[in-house]
Amino acid sequence: MKNSKNNIKISVALAALLVMGVLRADAQKGEIGVRFMPTFSSLNLNTSAGGTVKGEITLGYGVGALLGYNFSEHVGVQGEIIYTSIAQKYDDVDVQHRINLRYVNIPLMLSLNSGRTKAVNFNIVGGPQIGYSAGSSVETTGGDGTNSTQAILVVKKGDLGVAYGAGVDFALNPEGNFRLGLGYRGVLGLFDISDNSNSLATDSYYILDRTRIKTNAGYIGLAFLF
Repeated sequence: MKNSKNNIKISVALAALLVMGVLRADAQKGEIGVRFMPTFSSLNLNTSAGGTVKGEITLGYGVGALLGYNFSEHVGVQGEIIYTSIAQKYDDVDVQHRINLRYVNIPLMLSLNSGRTKAVNFNIVGGPQIGYSAGSSVETTGGDGTNSTQAILVVKKGDLGVAYGAGVDFALNPEGNFRLGLGYRGVLGLFDISDNSNSLATDSYYILDRTRIKTNAGYIGLAFLF
């Protein structure tokens, strides 16, 4: 019985040492963080006369969280969940329209780093992004009431694109695991997001037609390596 108890104690001690060794070996390979992303977009928009105009560049925003794993100092992967609000304005004769598209985006990207735990780390990222529509709206102002043509905005539920970017992050503590990140993020949509499948009345028209999302954003964020 005594030998059995000793064997159990030894086994527990060895298991504890093994777990501590694994945790030490994997130290700072995990990453979690939050980001704020001022976002600019570019969309082709339809007019009531059947023409196409480029929307006025308007500031939107994105907020989100990231979770990553670093295989080494130089290579890692990261997944993100980002809520993005895209705004566009355009004039149609004497009427101004402002549209807003809201998405929950999930990019999964490969990350290449100059030194993930160094005091200053430069990185580039790239990979696919899945987007889910969280709603859309259009606001119309101006006009004298004689033009009754109604602008209709409908988008598909999902989107697929390519996310890419570059940035630099700085260690905020001596251990190098609490970090401030600054950078650029671009997204190029691969598919048409407009949903023009329903029949329209003669006094209405779809704002979007054969439209792919293209956004450019800066970001600032905080991350913790563990």
